[in-house]
Amino acid sequence: MSDFLKLSRDGDVAIVTIDNPPVNALSFHVREPLMQAVVSLRDDVSVAAIVIACAGRTFVAGADITEFGKPVQQPDLRAVVAMLETIAKPTVAAIHGTALGGGLELALGCHFRVADAGARLGLPEVKLGLLPGGGGTVRLPRLVGAVKALRMIVSGAPIGAAEAHGADLVDAVFDGDLITHAVNFAREIASKGGPFTPVRDRNDELRQTDLAAFDAEAADLAKKARGLEAPIACAQSVRNAVTLPFEEALAAERALFMKLVASDQSRAQRHLFFAEREAAKNPDKDVVKRRIARVGVIGAGTMGGGIAMAFVNGGFPVTLLETSEEALQRGLGMIEKNYAVSVSRGSLTEDAKQQRLAQFKGSTDYADLVDCDLIVEAVFEDMAVKKEVFGKLDAVARPGAILATNTSYLDIDEIAASTSRPQDVLGLHFFSPANVMKLLEIVRADKTAPDALATVVDLARKIGKVAVVVGVCHGFVGNRMLAARGAESEALLLEGATPSLIDKAFTDFGWPMGPFQMGDLAGLDIGWRNRKARGQTAVIADSLCEQGRFGQKTGRGFYLYEAGARAGIPDPEVEALIREKAAEKGIAPRTIGTDEIAERTLYPMINEGAKILEEKIAARASDIDVVWVNGYGFPVGKGGPMFWAGLEGAAKIIERLEYWHQRTGKDVFKPAPLLRRMAETGSWEAGSTA
Repeated sequence: MSDFLKLSRDGDVAIVTIDNPPVNALSFHVREPLMQAVVSLRDDVSVAAIVIACAGRTFVAGADITEFGKPVQQPDLRAVVAMLETIAKPTVAAIHGTALGGGLELALGCHFRVADAGARLGLPEVKLGLLPGGGGTVRLPRLVGAVKALRMIVSGAPIGAAEAHGADLVDAVFDGDLITHAVNFAREIASKGGPFTPVRDRNDELRQTDLAAFDAEAADLAKKARGLEAPIACAQSVRNAVTLPFEEALAAERALFMKLVASDQSRAQRHLFFAEREAAKNPDKDVVKRRIARVGVIGAGTMGGGIAMAFVNGGFPVTLLETSEEALQRGLGMIEKNYAVSVSRGSLTEDAKQQRLAQFKGSTDYADLVDCDLIVEAVFEDMAVKKEVFGKLDAVARPGAILATNTSYLDIDEIAASTSRPQDVLGLHFFSPANVMKLLEIVRADKTAPDALATVVDLARKIGKVAVVVGVCHGFVGNRMLAARGAESEALLLEGATPSLIDKAFTDFGWPMGPFQMGDLAGLDIGWRNRKARGQTAVIADSLCEQGRFGQKTGRGFYLYEAGARAGIPDPEVEALIREKAAEKGIAPRTIGTDEIAERTLYPMINEGAKILEEKIAARASDIDVVWVNGYGFPVGKGGPMFWAGLEGAAKIIERLEYWHQRTGKDVFKPAPLLRRMAETGSWEAGSTA
């Protein structure tokens, strides 16, 4: 019928095959011929049953996201699904790969769903700041029940074919040739005669809903939404499916969808979706990548162990090196303990744990790294120590092996220059815990070879990381902007703010925690050590560290942690210390509001981002957003710092930076030229997604 849809027959069963690579998105050029096919087959008396399937590696994996926010071309998905539901003969969706979003909604328009054993099904629209807009919140509860639907839709997480079968979302699961099985299934169903009840008319599951239990579950999920609008709307829409007639619930779903799609939050989340895809593109896509079969990790501490786990979890055997057998066994023991926790939580089987542990080879001899194709150094953050490690690697690593440093701040060009193979050296800045955190800053040094860079960009995807390629500077993208964000923290304290006041301003904004809570969690001694190495001071933080107050691990930091509690409480001793230091400097305390806290922390961070773009440390403003959302907890619903700057208004940010620059004389407040251009043009750069 078209380049994107094929019709075929197997006797009296018609097969409609969508072919819109790469993921069979339900674009207008698919929906239009699909509607025509549905109508023609509905009226064709020689057709006893209809199978809807997809070519390629997946069933329909969603709507065409590029159409969101634009005038809808008819027929839309809702019209296609409604037409499917008018067909008296059985319709069967044959699902392989993934049926996500609009793909699952299309399948819900069929009488039956069959799936390949490896298929996954879900409604992930919440991750784009939306709810399923094609009837998903109204039809799914009619099959799996309201609570199950609520969990699926609010989490956005797909479920496997076996779970879907157990929940009555799919009617049969097959191994082997799915289309043959689907055709046979359809023919057998047709032979039994109708009537065939569409999902919209199945109300038995809804009648069994315990609304009190549903509301309790929804309230718990709302607490976890942390200011995001879409999860709340999803819960309301599923509740409507229970309490309203079908057509009213469907209309309410559409109204909620339209409200969300026009919101800043959804715009922000869709921006991040495209930003992550753009960041993941290989900068040298035509180059031949190097083969990575085994990875070496130097250092079995918290960071090194987490990095090693990340590679093993991604399917790569790891040689883990330590300076002593004692340190090595301690590190391997911690890795085993981490996997044991996963087993206890049910996210990993005991067999899988043993299989992963078998992929670790411990060593205290650098010579054992000779068969590694990538070696990641994760030792103490000191240039002399790292140069010593790379000197040893230079002597033992095989030719062509990629040598990576996990440094958070140090000059990778200087590290590379300490070897005879600077073209093989780059940075892989993992975030702790490295086996959990998604972000990976890939640092391209001055002499890094294109094939080395392309290899690790591809590798990052294989180990489940969100990778961003950045350039060399102190702190790269994330930590450099973090330093700008925190530059005024002590000044705010000395002038009258408290740690809890500043932290509350951050959590109210949408951060998971404030800067002082984060410092206590990470350990104040880390920053103290870094400051001493660079000849810097921080009056309050240094004083706390001199008293042995390192944060949660010592039970005292900026906050007091009683009996090992993870949540701290304000400590009068800290507030007294702050007032004492302020008095020594002749600073009289005053009232400081939320707006001032934002202006002196978040605005300098935006300004530093502009400087990073000017210096080409980051290729795109959207790359900075990906770094901050995935590595530092910037609120997803605000799209990252550079996107949020557009919502906040660059002109407003400049005006307040100039005010604080005039008042303090500090360079951190001096507006960057690119920020001024952003105020004039509304774009960070040509072709920017910001």
